[in-house]
Amino acid sequence: MPEDYAVSERLRDGRSVNIRALEPGDRNELLNAIGRTGSQSLQRRFFAPKRSFTEKEIDFFTNIDFSNHVALVALAEEDGREVIIGGGRYVVTDPGTAEIAFVVIDDYQGQGVGTLLMHHLAILARRAGLAELCAEVLPENTAMRKVFGKFGFEARKGMDPQVVHLALRL
Repeated sequence: MPEDYAVSERLRDGRSVNIRALEPGDRNELLNAIGRTGSQSLQRRFFAPKRSFTEKEIDFFTNIDFSNHVALVALAEEDGREVIIGGGRYVVTDPGTAEIAFVVIDDYQGQGVGTLLMHHLAILARRAGLAELCAEVLPENTAMRKVFGKFGFEARKGMDPQVVHLALRL
């Protein structure tokens, strides 16, 4: 079951990281992680300057059904406790197709967190019988484009010429 998903992995620098399903009690820790994420990183994820979220947005990000909306978090130990250092999710947009997105706090970028989240979300998407994952990425977000490229995402024509539309057949 995707809501019970949990694995342990290693970052590029050898630190241990746990990847697991987002839980209802993660709300405050998720907000703390967003607070630790730089404005440029948030703009790359949300395509607009973002420093706070409405209650409706927070509810969307934290109330996951694990059918049409699947979310994983990456956790690392800091000062003797586990904290969220990144998250990824997919949301079914059409039958068999889901849009996927990630955010990693700045201190952990370049350590493979996005790659790990992508790998595990792809496992869950395949298990769910999805046929395609899509992503919308700003052209300057080369790190995320590189992660998607590793998995075989290909550029497709999208609605917005200011955004790179990527797709992966599963």
